[in-house]
Amino acid sequence: MPAPIPVSLLTGFLGSGKTTLLNALLRHPGMDKVAVVMNEFGTIALDHDLIASATETMVLMQSGCLCCTVRGDLSRTLDELREKREAGEVAFDRVVIETTGLADPGPVVQTLVMDPDLADDFVLDGVLTTVDCATGMATLDAQFESVQQAAMADRLILTKTDLVSAQARAALEARLARLNPGAPRLVAEHGAI
Repeated sequence: MPAPIPVSLLTGFLGSGKTTLLNALLRHPGMDKVAVVMNEFGTIALDHDLIASATETMVLMQSGCLCCTVRGDLSRTLDELREKREAGEVAFDRVVIETTGLADPGPVVQTLVMDPDLADDFVLDGVLTTVDCATGMATLDAQFESVQQAAMADRLILTKTDLVSAQARAALEARLARLNPGAPRLVAEHGAI
């Protein structure tokens, strides 16, 4: 039996830089065999330079990555990807799921961990959460979803650090450390990490 396919969950509040980070990651040579699952595909702007061809539900990237949209539930989408992989229609060795900015990552994690139909073929590799340094404090104050996203992260990725003072960034990092002391905080500059 082959090893399960690692799945990374990319989450973060609206405008926090998820898609910018994803675009940068998809340019990395080691990410050429990735299936990207996005919800609300119509509102997400993938870099047109990355796209080789597109259909209503799937986008083939020039790098070889496959991007598809969740049009039903996540289990069904991953089942379809697995079937296409087994039939030799697509080749991927990793999945990245980018959630909508208002998503609670809990149900996605639960699906990946608890769904018996997925457990043999997919394994949660980690939860990556982008945090906008310019709006992060206000977002954490006003939006409970952003608190859930940061609390569930395996890695917190700070974005837009160039837009804030060192003191503001330190205050946000201290708050994130209290919220999720085990998650390392990494910095993405214009998506590059």
